[in-house]
Amino acid sequence: MPTRHVISIVLNAHLPFVRHPELPQAFEERWFFEALSETYLPLLEMFDRLDADRIPFRLGLSLSPTLCHMLRDELLLERYLEYITKQIEFGLREMERTRGEGELHHLAKLFYDKAVDRRILFTERYEGNILKICDYYQRKGRLELLTTAATHSFLPFYTAHACALQAQFEVALASYRLHFGKSPQGFWLPEFGWAPELERYLRSYNFAYTLVDTHGLIYGKPSAAKGSFYPIKTPLGVFVLARDYYAYHAIADKEQGFSYAGVYLDLHEDVGYELPSEMVKPFLDSNGSRTQTGYKYLALGCLDRKKHLYDPVKASEKVKEQVHAFLDARVSRLEAAKNYMEETPISLCAYKADTFGRLWYEGPEFLETLFREGTSREDMQFMTPAEYLYKQDVTQFQTVVPAFSSSGPHGYAEMWLDASNDWIYRHAVRAVERMTELADRFPNESGIKERALNQAAREILLAQTSDWPKRLYKQASVEYARAQLEGALRNFTTIYEALGSNYISTEWLTTLERRHNIFPGMNYRVFRRKR
Repeated sequence: MPTRHVISIVLNAHLPFVRHPELPQAFEERWFFEALSETYLPLLEMFDRLDADRIPFRLGLSLSPTLCHMLRDELLLERYLEYITKQIEFGLREMERTRGEGELHHLAKLFYDKAVDRRILFTERYEGNILKICDYYQRKGRLELLTTAATHSFLPFYTAHACALQAQFEVALASYRLHFGKSPQGFWLPEFGWAPELERYLRSYNFAYTLVDTHGLIYGKPSAAKGSFYPIKTPLGVFVLARDYYAYHAIADKEQGFSYAGVYLDLHEDVGYELPSEMVKPFLDSNGSRTQTGYKYLALGCLDRKKHLYDPVKASEKVKEQVHAFLDARVSRLEAAKNYMEETPISLCAYKADTFGRLWYEGPEFLETLFREGTSREDMQFMTPAEYLYKQDVTQFQTVVPAFSSSGPHGYAEMWLDASNDWIYRHAVRAVERMTELADRFPNESGIKERALNQAAREILLAQTSDWPKRLYKQASVEYARAQLEGALRNFTTIYEALGSNYISTEWLTTLERRHNIFPGMNYRVFRRKR
């Protein structure tokens, strides 16, 4: 029987905290609605189908604490139902508008049916609780759930500030235990941001393993002898696996990646940008700007709108072709690696979760086909990272200190620290120092002061979110990203000065608590210096 090589697929499901109860509708909340409709629900549907067919799939899934909170937030879930209801109502009009247009009408009905199905799935089958279903599949041994930093902070920038790191880790652990009743084994480094100083925090908080980008091991001290095909351990005993560079780029590369094949759905060509404004009125934002409706009819390779409508059948055929190519390529590389090592090599295929659905419509179908095809092959098997580690002789792991690395451009930190966003850190670091001062000065507060201190801690964590400097770097939603950063820092400063003057506006604080209600069990003492 041939050697069964190991493929481990791990997805990172994360969104920054976006919630605006003070507004009737907020454009940025649609990021959450779209991710829920186009990635999270399709993934759960995939799990259901595979489980019903007794396909023994294995998948690692990192759920960020901010996303976990949003998935249980009543206001956001209520607004999601309003959003999906608008899509259904719009779909009825689209089917009427396209009646008699053959393929176009078929596509309108396809997206209408999907919207209806997802509302039913969310409200009835899943009872509005995505996390409960994830936990169900974890208990069945199909999923392995990881956590990440509390607000997905780029951790290497805070290694000189122990209190900031301990808060990111402790709040993340508290969130995971709240939702899943136990501690996770794995920690997804936000943006794959690794610095050697993080090792002791991972060890202190009892994480068994973490993941880094490929060059983190290749350029480690010493260089990993088995490259990215086998885990290493750090001097303190944390296991580290490296992402398979080629597996990642096979899907996500913008020039040759599978997700950019010409037959796939063009997610940018939405009718919300083309139809008369009165027809898409429910999807106009508060400024009257157009947004996506979820009804898209063109293929990526479209040159002529009438001749290049999206064809779901051709797309499915392409998915099957690419799955075979993907599996063959993984097994071929693992087979080559096996010639140089006695152990069973692993291909760690790690991606952002929204690659499968929100950014690539056919992505969930690709994953499902991958599991169906892969589990029938005798030369490979799927494992979660912890499952794979459990079967290895960890005493034989090479001791390596991974190099500073990330998943950003050129592999280091320029995305989170350049001329567009470097102003953030002097304010964020100063705020962390002040928060530590407050936690040390007021160790045993209660009542209104404790509430203010807890909210100050929330604001500090929100100011450390990696998504906002990334958006500033990419020049995407710049005004909103800057407003989120400045708002969190301003809120913290207001609380800090109020505590100094011994006067806190209860009305202002209550309003802020309702708006930024993340981490309801927050304890500001996570910022105290360890004695």
